[in-house]
Amino acid sequence: MDPLEEAIVISFDESGNIDSGLKAQAVAYCQQIKETPTICRICIEKLRFCKLVQVQFWCLQTLHEVIRVKYSLMGLDEKDYVRSSVLSIACSDDKNVGVLEGPAFIKNKLAQVFVTLIYFEYPVIWSSVFVDFLPHLSKGAAVIDMFCRVLNSLDDELISLDYPRSPEEVAVAGRVKDAMRQQCVAQIVRAWYDIVTLYRNSDPELSSGVLDTMRRYISWIDIGLVANDAFVPLLFDLVLLDGLSEQLRCSAAGCISAVVLKRMDPQSKLSLLESLQISRVFSLITYGDSELVPGVAALLTDYATEVLECLKRVNSEEAKRESTKLLDEVLPSVFYVVQNCEVHSGFNVVQLLSSYMATMKGISTLKDKELHHVGQILEVIRTQIRYDPAYRENLDSLDKIGIEEEDRMAESRKDLLVLLRSVGRVAPNLTLLFIRNSLASAVSSSSDRNVEEVEAALSLFYALGESQNEESMKSGSGLLSELVPTLLSTRFPCHSHRLVALVYLDTITRYMKFVQENPQYIPMVLAAFLDERGIRHPNVNVSRRASYLFMRVVKLLKANLVPFIETILQYLYQGLQDAVARFTNTGYTSKELSASEDGSHIFEAIGLLIGMEDVPLEKQSEYLSSLLTPLCQQVGSLLSTPTDSMDESSAKFAIIQQIIMAINALSKGFSERLVTASRPAIGQMFKKTLDILLQVLIVYPKVEPLRNKVLSFIHRMVDTLGASVFPYLPKAFEQLLTESEPEEMVRFLVLLNQLICKFSTLVQEIVEEVFPVIAGRIFGMIPTDAILSGPGTNTEEFRELQELQKSFYTFLHVITMHGLSSIFLSPKSRGYLDRLMQLLLYTSCNHRDILVRKACVQIFTRLIKDWCTGPNEEKVPGFQRFVIEAFATNCCLQSVLDKSFEFRDANTLLLFGEIVSAQKVMYEKFGDDFLVYFVSRGFPAAHCPQDLAEQYCQKLQVLEGCDIKALKSFYQSLIENLRLQQNGSLVFR
Repeated sequence: MDPLEEAIVISFDESGNIDSGLKAQAVAYCQQIKETPTICRICIEKLRFCKLVQVQFWCLQTLHEVIRVKYSLMGLDEKDYVRSSVLSIACSDDKNVGVLEGPAFIKNKLAQVFVTLIYFEYPVIWSSVFVDFLPHLSKGAAVIDMFCRVLNSLDDELISLDYPRSPEEVAVAGRVKDAMRQQCVAQIVRAWYDIVTLYRNSDPELSSGVLDTMRRYISWIDIGLVANDAFVPLLFDLVLLDGLSEQLRCSAAGCISAVVLKRMDPQSKLSLLESLQISRVFSLITYGDSELVPGVAALLTDYATEVLECLKRVNSEEAKRESTKLLDEVLPSVFYVVQNCEVHSGFNVVQLLSSYMATMKGISTLKDKELHHVGQILEVIRTQIRYDPAYRENLDSLDKIGIEEEDRMAESRKDLLVLLRSVGRVAPNLTLLFIRNSLASAVSSSSDRNVEEVEAALSLFYALGESQNEESMKSGSGLLSELVPTLLSTRFPCHSHRLVALVYLDTITRYMKFVQENPQYIPMVLAAFLDERGIRHPNVNVSRRASYLFMRVVKLLKANLVPFIETILQYLYQGLQDAVARFTNTGYTSKELSASEDGSHIFEAIGLLIGMEDVPLEKQSEYLSSLLTPLCQQVGSLLSTPTDSMDESSAKFAIIQQIIMAINALSKGFSERLVTASRPAIGQMFKKTLDILLQVLIVYPKVEPLRNKVLSFIHRMVDTLGASVFPYLPKAFEQLLTESEPEEMVRFLVLLNQLICKFSTLVQEIVEEVFPVIAGRIFGMIPTDAILSGPGTNTEEFRELQELQKSFYTFLHVITMHGLSSIFLSPKSRGYLDRLMQLLLYTSCNHRDILVRKACVQIFTRLIKDWCTGPNEEKVPGFQRFVIEAFATNCCLQSVLDKSFEFRDANTLLLFGEIVSAQKVMYEKFGDDFLVYFVSRGFPAAHCPQDLAEQYCQKLQVLEGCDIKALKSFYQSLIENLRLQQNGSLVFR
């Protein structure tokens, strides 16, 4: 080896045995050689005489880079030398030239170099490139293989539309294809034919490679060169002849597919498809595990797709009849492929069948042949959505493999179920009949398949429900009136399996509109949800899902359940204690709980049932007590029992959380009117429960999950007990305010907002008592003269403070808008008034959230109305002066002049409207005191011309009623004029 060859070998070494310093030197030396003016000659000489693969690859890679990057800088002699040398190497039959004898990646790299020359030189400079290559094909397999690699690389690098191309590449590709069509395509196709004919038996792999190359080119060459009396018989002969290499037969099938997919006008395409006599290959799809089957399957799918496209596009009735005939011939084979062969064209088949169903939509009455095809499509769907029995145990226990399989099936079912709904719209009765027969067949199927059969049949019925309108669902049109009762009455032997149980319950729920109109089936529905098929199912995931769905059923059927209430409650009563015990069991409180299906919905369903006034008071009290009493006793016992370890404490906290969730869900069924007016005894039971649960805050004041659950229950009791909850609030507030963390304070403010919005001035004393505590804590956490944003604030701590700040503004807004602004003036709160005003002022001018600024402006507007009855009459000394001198000037003028105040933004326009309204209110309340100061002090500071100031006064003074559109329009125009005059130099700080 010479120094360059040695350096190349070292630079490619991956064994780890070469010193890193030496390897770096080798890489640097190779890079240095690359920069020499004679690098192309060096590389070509090495390619002629060196057989080291590393050297060959480096030289080819370097040649490719030089031609691609420096072609325009190369001299004519150098280009001639490179061109002739590359062709010579690619066409050489000299065994001493090692490139064509090398591995595939070396030959592919040579093909890439060849194609780069074609890119720059064909057809203008090197017009005879393909004509020069063709005579060398007689040298044998190595040169033929190289020619195929060149054509393949040309397709990959330039012609194929499967890859994104730049406009320049698209233009070059068009130039190359046009030149090839005129000059050499016919000769290349003839060479392909001769090679395949000559080598089909002696070298089937070479023949297969030639056909694979040809397949790439059929889409853009003259179809007559291939679809003729010579080539088509050869291709079919190769496909049909037993004993030939399956690889070669598949390649021939691929070429026929390319012919089928060739774009042309529909009438010509139909004639071409008819001439192929495709029925010759139908029998090949029964070859079992043969490698030929996928190729033939793809061919048949492509053929059917193109025939269907012809059917849509041809105009004559004769052409339509011929298209229909061809389609009827090929569809049975397509159905067979999908159901019996493992092929990768499934998605294309679904597209084909969806397209076929689309053509059926305009047909009022389907013919027998069409009905048969539709039935086959339904069978295809059923086959494709059926799980593999091999995953049965994984799907039942839902382990990692089961989860993956369930996700895979959910994805693959999407298009199939869309297809099902299309079939259901075109042939509703046939679809329902198919589902009925599928269910019957699944029930009687052998135990080794019935889980998958039943699940598939139920999934079909469930999916079909999406295409049923409400009227047909209610009336049970067609076979629905038979199918739904059959579904409710059938006991599947595989009901214990998770998949079957879940889809069964979901399907019943989907068709509940039918049951609503046919209440005779309600007992069957209740049994399905309440026995071992639903809530009592051994699989906890099924049980939770059943609880959630049962709650939805109860909500829907509530009015229909009145005649059955006694029976339902008696049935439920037998399992209430089991439900309580199961839901509050330590093992049930797992991390698997989700917000939508945490198991508490059974209690919500029970609450909805026993919370109806149709239930007698005695029974209502009895059932409610049977639930609340043991739950409250369990809470009391847990609160009084000490724990020794962290694990025991965690388990206890989890159980208490579950109990509170259960009671919370139970209470949703009881209206405020019932528990406070018509049946106060029921309200008394909830009051006792609330009193007990408040003890949780006393015993465990710092356990955040428990505090959150109790707080959620207080929210519920505010809605349920109404004003009768007031006596319990001081005790609750005392405990909730023991923690001052931002998150805790946000939750507390939400509770106060709920109380104020519901009861308004009735809660004045309660809010007045806690406001000073809240204000003191919040002012201790957030600044009054800074916005919590910018660099360094993207942390969890700052995000919590930002949320607290925003919640505090909402709280102040709620207080003000509900007539409680006097709270700010109470003796205990008065000390915070100045800081409160400064905070609101700064925020109304500067906060980055426009809606927060809008809320602050609204607060000021309301305070002006509440605290200022007229000129020189005010409840709060100094407030009028503060508003005129600080709020009006800074917020209503200077903040609006800031370039960040964007009038094109919808929210900013809302804020602007509130600012204009505030000016109207200030003029109404303060009269000329406001107007004189605003015009004489504020406008001059903004360099406002005198004529604009006078127009503003006139607009404000003549304003009538509540119509302020004219003032708003004028004031916006005034601000925009001021911005133009200042040329953007005025920026409010």
